[in-house]
Amino acid sequence: MLLAALFGGSFVAIKTGLRELPPLLFAGLRFDVAAVVLLTYIALTNDRSTWVPKTRGDYLGIGAGAVFLVALNNGLLFLGQVTTTPAAASVMYGLNPILAPVFAWWLLGDRLSALGAVGIGVALCGVVIIVQPSPSTITDASAVGQLLVLGAAGAVALGSVLLQRLQPRMPSVSLTAWAMAGGAGILHTGSLLLGEPQPDLLTLDSVTVLSLLSVGIPSTAVAYAIYFGLIERVGPVRTNLVAYFVPVFAALSGWLLLDSPVSVWTGVGFLVVVAGFVLIERQVVGAELLRLHRRLRGPPAGREPAESDD
Repeated sequence: MLLAALFGGSFVAIKTGLRELPPLLFAGLRFDVAAVVLLTYIALTNDRSTWVPKTRGDYLGIGAGAVFLVALNNGLLFLGQVTTTPAAASVMYGLNPILAPVFAWWLLGDRLSALGAVGIGVALCGVVIIVQPSPSTITDASAVGQLLVLGAAGAVALGSVLLQRLQPRMPSVSLTAWAMAGGAGILHTGSLLLGEPQPDLLTLDSVTVLSLLSVGIPSTAVAYAIYFGLIERVGPVRTNLVAYFVPVFAALSGWLLLDSPVSVWTGVGFLVVVAGFVLIERQVVGAELLRLHRRLRGPPAGREPAESDD
């Protein structure tokens, strides 16, 4: 829930900062801040041998994280949020748990059942409901923005599965920090190549600075460390379950802070996407619901909780 709140709040902070900063530059600055904070923390609290990459898997894992989970993910996300609302963007971004099983089937050999394939089709229907494509709207700025955010969701899904396949040995927090530093460099290069204006950072409005710090520290340095750690511990599919709580926080914070509306079709599309995910990962969802039920019910009277329930 904490991770969902950190990621959900970032959509509003991104939308606010984009009023003054161009998207790729803003995304690069986000990871400049996060990488400095996280690398400083690691250097001060860990032995050097634990945060320096050593194996081929470490270097490949850093590269995959930098390209897919940082650069492509955030570049497309920030570009998409220029023309769409925080609520719509967060719902489209929530498709990454739908896409992760597809990449897991391709790269990890995980089985995809017939019912799972139906679930993917249902989820795509949810996308159609949200975007509502037609000859008159397919080139609409809002629809294009939502499709860019969908591309970001695909980058997250592919990157998380790649990390599981590569199996880097270095601690997840250290890998996260190096991936952030590499991804920031890619984003700044993209910003320059696209000819984005490079404003004087010392003249930024205080609200923009607050947005940058909010996105860079709690919603990136802290949130990404938690996210990479969960991928390492429970795998990409279970980790990406958090995506279904993110739109709730994004919609509420967008409504409270930006007076940003949530359309009925966005809500309906979100529910259809969730239904698709339940069909794809019905066993994972069932196991998580059973785990939650056991935690809420507690141990039977007169018996101490078993270690396996912790």
